[in-house]
Amino acid sequence: MGSSRNAAKTRWLDRALALIERVGNALPHPATLFALMTVVVIAVSAVAVRLDLEVTHPGTGQPVRPVSLATIAGLHRILTEMVSNFTGFAPLGMVLVVMLGIAVAESSGLISAALKLLVLSAPRRLLTFAIVFAGVMSNTGGDVGHVLLLPLAANVFLAVGRHPIAGIAAAFAGVSGGYSANMLLGTVDPLLAGISQEAARLVDPAYSVNPACNYYFMAVSAPVLALVGTVVTERLVEPRLGAYRTEQPAEAVDRLTAEERRGLRAAFAAATLITVVLLAGTVPEAGFLRDPGTGGLLRSPFLSGIVAVIFVTAVALGLAFGVAAGTFGSDRDVVKGMGQAMETLSVYLVIVFFASQFLAYFNWTNLGLILAVKGAEGLRATGFGTVPLTVGFVLVIATTDFFMASASAKWAVMAPVFVPMFMLLGYTPEYTQAVYRVGDSVTNIISPMMSYFPFVVAFMQRYEERTGIGTVVSTMLPYSVTFLVVWLTLLIGWTLLGLPVGPGAGLHLLVR
Repeated sequence: MGSSRNAAKTRWLDRALALIERVGNALPHPATLFALMTVVVIAVSAVAVRLDLEVTHPGTGQPVRPVSLATIAGLHRILTEMVSNFTGFAPLGMVLVVMLGIAVAESSGLISAALKLLVLSAPRRLLTFAIVFAGVMSNTGGDVGHVLLLPLAANVFLAVGRHPIAGIAAAFAGVSGGYSANMLLGTVDPLLAGISQEAARLVDPAYSVNPACNYYFMAVSAPVLALVGTVVTERLVEPRLGAYRTEQPAEAVDRLTAEERRGLRAAFAAATLITVVLLAGTVPEAGFLRDPGTGGLLRSPFLSGIVAVIFVTAVALGLAFGVAAGTFGSDRDVVKGMGQAMETLSVYLVIVFFASQFLAYFNWTNLGLILAVKGAEGLRATGFGTVPLTVGFVLVIATTDFFMASASAKWAVMAPVFVPMFMLLGYTPEYTQAVYRVGDSVTNIISPMMSYFPFVVAFMQRYEERTGIGTVVSTMLPYSVTFLVVWLTLLIGWTLLGLPVGPGAGLHLLVR
């Protein structure tokens, strides 16, 4: 009787997942989606003008009316500003600069060696924590955690007599479930901040969003999620998997080579020197990286130039490692590594081109501001407080992850509406972005639309041939639910305490 019920549940889950997969696959490519949305914005702008819509700008008190782009003047603006829309798109330059720096660190072998050191040097009782934590931290280097850490975790678990799929699950939970959390700034920070800034300027044209704006909250979240992932792995996932039996011996886990150790020592020395320089420039009241006028850090060259700081740091550490380890024989190797990183961004550049046009049109037509004002009025009429709004927004984002997995593409669609809407309700763009990042991360590991999901399925099949989408989802679901509950609880507690989510990034807008 029990087995028939379990079989029915499995069939229901498989059908539900198949439906989600079909719906997700039916969606166009993000670049195509943004192209279609630009056409929709043009058409809707013409309709909005005919309907004579009007709202009052909450800041200036002036009436705001829609502007049609389906006119000769609109056509002229589309043609003459297409290039500047793309080149002036805030996230573009920041992401390219950060990726150039990260590329040096990655191509030198520094990131791979650091992840291996973290996992392999951990005591056995801290092994699970080390793997989940390494996964969370790996997003500093983009997607390297998926291709490096998942196989490494499986082999390490198998070598110590534990189920390899539990190792894969723990690594995947950290890499994708805790994607936005980190104790270091990475490529996702300037990317999201740039989109948030563009959206915030629909309400306040002078508003600036710093790439480090969520650092406090995300830095605290990293060890919390690593601890939660450890408990879920050892108390829920691994017992359910049971003992792993195979006649095949575990693959040898590659230890750090002498060259890698030498490189890590050189990188550590470089990191120490950079840290000393940064502390000397930011800690003293007259530090050379503080604001020359006020002596503060909020609008200092350090925070305003955090993208450059990330770039210089990544390049310095990568060069130190590469020269000491022998992976960089000449400057050609360094430039080659940078060039390969730019090749991987080719699709991103296509998406950004269309996303930049969509956001520009949304701004020109005033549709974003009108929707935000109307939405804010509706939310204010409900009487919802901060906590219900936060919970609702997280759940909306988490659900959307099943249909659009790309964090940047999803935020580019949602930010122009939600950032101004929450600003009009009194919340900072930085806080709205932090809420978004929680919702965006927790369902990555159970969404078939996630780009590395097929890789996880295929890799688990190496150890369990019958592994399918349903197997992966059922294995990762405890992580997803627990991450959602714990991370949302942390966010609510953070909110109720009124703590800033990052440097100079409070929860509520200051009245100007």
